[in-house]
Amino acid sequence: MLIFGFLVFIIGLGWVFSRIFQNPSILFFAVIFSLIMNVLSFWHSDKIVLALSRAKEIKHQENPELYHIVENLCITAGLPLPKIYLIPENQINAFATGRDKDHAAIAVTKGVLEKLDKTDLEGVISHELSHIGNKDMLLMTIVVVLVGFVSIASDWFLRSMWWGGLRRRGGDNEGGQAGSILALAGIVLAILSPFIALLIQLAISRKREFLADASGSLLTRYPDGLANALAKIAADNTPMKTASTATAHLYIANPFRGKRFLTLFMTHPPIEERIKALREMEI
Repeated sequence: MLIFGFLVFIIGLGWVFSRIFQNPSILFFAVIFSLIMNVLSFWHSDKIVLALSRAKEIKHQENPELYHIVENLCITAGLPLPKIYLIPENQINAFATGRDKDHAAIAVTKGVLEKLDKTDLEGVISHELSHIGNKDMLLMTIVVVLVGFVSIASDWFLRSMWWGGLRRRGGDNEGGQAGSILALAGIVLAILSPFIALLIQLAISRKREFLADASGSLLTRYPDGLANALAKIAADNTPMKTASTATAHLYIANPFRGKRFLTLFMTHPPIEERIKALREMEI
C-alpha cells in the first residue's frame, strides 16, 4: 500500500509539473522513473542505506563475541543469521535493514561495542532482530529511498520554476488566470511534498519502535538490558556524521540528539517512555 501510494503521488506530481511546464514528456518521465524507483527501493534499498551509513561488513574472526550474541538470539527467535556491519561512529546506535529475513543485515556503531556491556548489547541486538522478525525493515528501508526521491523532485521543481518556468510565464498570457493558479498550486505542492513524505515516515516508525522493544525483551527475557542500553543512549550526546533525516527512522534511537531543530519531527517515541514501558514489563 505504501509503495502504491508513493507511485500515485509521484505520478500526480509529474502530471502537475507537465501541465505547468506544458511538456507532456515530464509525466511520461515521472511514470517511468517512479516504477524504476519502486523496483530499486525493493531490491537494493538495504545496500543504499548501508552505503549512506558507510557501514562495513565484519566477519566472525573480527568480533567473535558479537557474532555469538547475534547467533544465540537468532536461534531463540528462529531467524537466519543476518549479515553484520560496523558503522565507524562513536555514538551508541544501531539499525536493521533488508527486504526479508533471508536477506537481512544488522549494523551497529563502534560506540555500541565500546560503551555497552554484554547484557546491554544483547538488548540492542534483540531489538534489531525483532524488526527483522516483525518484517519492519523492508518497509522502513524503502521509505528512505522514496522520501529522498520526493525531496529531490520537490527541490528540482522549485529550482526549475525559479530559473525558467516563472520567467517564461511572465511573458506568456495564453494560460491566463488558470495557468497562474496551476503554477501557484505546483509551488505549494512542491513545498509541502517533503513534509507529507516525512509525516508518512513518522507514522510508520514510532509505533514499530515500541513493538520492537517489547519483542526484543521477550527474546532475552531481560527487559532491563534494553532499558539500560536506552538509558546510556539517552545520556550519549556524541554527534553522528553519517546520519541523515532520510535514514534517522531506521536507528534504534534518534541520531540527532542535541540538535533541537532536527528533533522537531522526531522519528522515535521519547526514550523515557520506552524505558518506562520496559521497566513495567512482566516476563
